[in-house]
Amino acid sequence: MWMRGGTSKGGYFLKEDLPADPAARDAFLLRALGSPDPRQIDGMGGADPLTSKVAVVSRSERPGIDIDYLFLQIFVDQPIVTDAQNCGNILAGIGPFAIERGLVAAKEGETRVVIHMENTDQVAVATVRTPAGKVQYEGDATISGVPGAAAPIPLAFRDTAGSSCGALLPTGNGVDEINGIQVTMIDNGMPCVVIAAADVGITGYEDRATLDADTAMKQRVEAIRLKAGLRMNLGDVTEKSVPKMMLVAAPRDGGAIAVRSLIPHRVHASIGVLGAVSVATACLVKGSPAAAVAVVSNGTRKILGVEHPTGITECVVAVDAFDMPVEAGMLRTARKLMDGLIFA
Repeated sequence: MWMRGGTSKGGYFLKEDLPADPAARDAFLLRALGSPDPRQIDGMGGADPLTSKVAVVSRSERPGIDIDYLFLQIFVDQPIVTDAQNCGNILAGIGPFAIERGLVAAKEGETRVVIHMENTDQVAVATVRTPAGKVQYEGDATISGVPGAAAPIPLAFRDTAGSSCGALLPTGNGVDEINGIQVTMIDNGMPCVVIAAADVGITGYEDRATLDADTAMKQRVEAIRLKAGLRMNLGDVTEKSVPKMMLVAAPRDGGAIAVRSLIPHRVHASIGVLGAVSVATACLVKGSPAAAVAVVSNGTRKILGVEHPTGITECVVAVDAFDMPVEAGMLRTARKLMDGLIFA
């Protein structure tokens, strides 16, 4: 099934339908998406990292869990398939897909689907509208980066802190210095390095094309990323898609913070779900580049709008008495695009 999940889209496969051997599975998926090729002309990929994604789904045997979900990023112009990260956008389609495929029984009104994300061993709960026991895709919820409206799919994340790096702040510090620049290395569902946009020579409000053409800035950011990967317990990240690089500035459209996200070698058209959660959390880290410019609401449940090139992603971060995050959530939508056979 091909689906849009959040601001991404890709193929959703039952695990049992793919080769059991990872190497054979990856070879099949590269062929199916048309990689490596900048246009992905001989496959289903859309010539962009945001449309070259795969979800592998199966019924879970874990107590209290409905579905196991493995996310695979298919590189566009390289023969690489990686499971080094989650994708919270593709996650938005997992609940509807599981119900459509009969892995989870639909309930009247709405159905909660508890999802184990295999990439980082964390859990999300998706709430899917199911009137008359069928998935409803039509609705009035809108998200930045997607035209029109669709049924809302609230996502609540459990135990996201340190899911890839072992701790919310992998180095134990709210702020570190790399190559003479202050950074916050953080993992609240997605390993990210947060940097003040001005420190790498940009405003933080440029469009995607302008930043993608700024090779000097991208080289400077990549040099920081390679060193940060080692400090974040991610090892050599030369060929990994994490950590994401987040260049932040003061908000100017009513949100909490503005960000331009490198994923990591191209500029994101918007921002990934879990990347937004990590950036929103960085706004609460005292002394961080994000906290220095963020506008943060009061209370123990903070609504933090993360501004990006195509709009605002609303994050909700619940904090304890010490302003440390205890739960993070987000609103997404999804739509079924195609259901059939793929030849590879």
